[in-house]
Amino acid sequence: MNRKPPDRKAQAKRAALNALKRARRMAERAGVKLSEWEGEFLGSVETRVKTFGRAFGDPEKGAPGEALSALQTVKLKEIAAKAKGEKKELKRRPFRRKSKPG
Repeated sequence: MNRKPPDRKAQAKRAALNALKRARRMAERAGVKLSEWEGEFLGSVETRVKTFGRAFGDPEKGAPGEALSALQTVKLKEIAAKAKGEKKELKRRPFRRKSKPG
């Protein structure tokens, strides 16, 4: 049999769409209220992935063959964690001047 190798772009598109739907579904089932921005983010990314096969235009923002950029992937993971009840917000510390000894 002559089997065709799997299409990486199609696999990435399918995986991204499933992850977006899973995050939204988990939030609904857990009764977690997503912010307006998070709801818009999930909807707009899903639309762009369905339309273009990827949700970002600049090739430097994500790996070739991937459907989501690096930052979109991080945000999606944050939304999924919030839906699971593992709300871990990124803790950013301000830059501080290092004190000089002596």
